[in-house]
Amino acid sequence: MPDSMLDHPRDLPQVSALAQDPSLAAYAARVRTEAARCAIARGRDALLSGNPVSRDALTSWAADEARRMATPSLRPAINMSGVVLHTGLGRARLAPEAAAAVAEVAASHSTLEYDLETGGRGDRQAHVRESLCRLTGAEDALVVNNAAAGVVLALAALAGGKDVVLSRGEMVEIGGSFRMPEIVGESGAGLREVGCTNKTRLGDYARAITRNTAAILLCHPSNFHLAGFVEKPPIEKVAELCRERDLWLVDDLGSGCLFDAAELGIRRQPTMAQRVAAGAHVVIGSGDKLLGGPQAGLMVGSKEAIGKCRSHPLARAFRVDKLTLAALSATLRLWLDGRREAIPTLRYLARPLPEVRRMAAKIAKAYPGAAVVERGETEVGGGSSPGEGVPTFRAGLATARPDALAEWLRQRTPPVVGRIERGTFWLDPRTAEPDEVRAVCRILSEVPNECL
Repeated sequence: MPDSMLDHPRDLPQVSALAQDPSLAAYAARVRTEAARCAIARGRDALLSGNPVSRDALTSWAADEARRMATPSLRPAINMSGVVLHTGLGRARLAPEAAAAVAEVAASHSTLEYDLETGGRGDRQAHVRESLCRLTGAEDALVVNNAAAGVVLALAALAGGKDVVLSRGEMVEIGGSFRMPEIVGESGAGLREVGCTNKTRLGDYARAITRNTAAILLCHPSNFHLAGFVEKPPIEKVAELCRERDLWLVDDLGSGCLFDAAELGIRRQPTMAQRVAAGAHVVIGSGDKLLGGPQAGLMVGSKEAIGKCRSHPLARAFRVDKLTLAALSATLRLWLDGRREAIPTLRYLARPLPEVRRMAAKIAKAYPGAAVVERGETEVGGGSSPGEGVPTFRAGLATARPDALAEWLRQRTPPVVGRIERGTFWLDPRTAEPDEVRAVCRILSEVPNECL
């Protein structure tokens, strides 16, 4: 299409004509047509606003739109944001063994709910139940699609139509504007608030119990931290109270940690095994945080409590698919085999500082502008350890337009995500693989002058 200026909407080409432009030849007919339609609509708006449009601009807009439509929106990205469990970037990165298990199951029929011994219907939960019980010491286990679903299911099954007691200091918002009181309400249970924001005593729980009370809910503050003039009773005391008053104890543990996080220099937090041993009937954790697996809600506890959850209709609504089970099963096997170093989340948190420094230095060297390597801190993220991080080294890229550089890097293949602080664009390689560092170095060598 030869270049010329268009002055009026009637000068715009037909959709079919623009769709035949050679720049769109590589795309499917549907994409070409839709891209041409979008470009012409954009041109019409510009002309009606009094702005002339060139034919070259139309073809460029159409090509950009076709490229956007043909590129998957969900695709791999390089996380150098300084957050290990970045919710926007998918939280935990799967171990190669887990990713391979997903690919293998996805590409074939599978024994998801098929018993090879009897030839009859099997139980999809059987693929992970034994592993979860061995890792947590629980009598039974159930996996749903996320931890919030686990809370709703547990309360619906154990306290639906009755009251649940919850400390005011644990009325958290878990993200996305979803708040614990609302989640309790969706379960069909009533909420009885006890204590104060900073102090809740065992007596507060005891005085709140009525004939209509069915459970006490504990909610570990995994995305914030209270310090100073604070108090709450040990879970063992709350469990004893529940036994005395014939109540269920449901414990939303948040990150679903299976090990002592202090080993990685992170503030110690309760593990699922500790909460089961302390007497909670249902302990709920996440699969895609410090466990290092896929998004899932892990429910472990007593056979009676988990059995009630399993038989509730919501268990079907919240059930996980074969891909999640494949990834989770493979991840749990790594834990059982003592191969924590194979789980990327834990390997990144434990990565030696000298190694991180060398990676940051390579990145700084590849940048065509001025760059520095400085100490910093990598956040755990994902609502796992609020305010917690591990020391790191990161590359600071000097630029007069940090927003432009950040945007340019996000538009690369693969996209590169960093962060802007104090007018400098930073890349933290703690969460990257060696091949990703090489890819970033290649991309940085191509940074245009307008982004420097």
